Amino acid sequence: MAGKKKTTFAKLNREAKVREKRQARSLRKEQRQREGDAGGETQHEVEDLSHLDVPFVQGVEPDVPSKP
Repeated sequence: MAGKKKTTFAKLNREAKVREKRQARSLRKEQRQREGDAGGETQHEVEDLSHLDVPFVQGVEPDVPSKP
């Protein structure tokens, strides 16, 4: 004789959703690790500071000479 089912479908659905999120998160993590291993070094974009009205920004090295 089987006992009465004590877990509701709502709880089963919530648990399934959590499992899916964990799996998706682990897949994204593995993808980032593969990209990091394959890429080696990350390319950084140079920020355009030409819109600023100052000739020099503290802590930023200019890659081209500023206009006087």
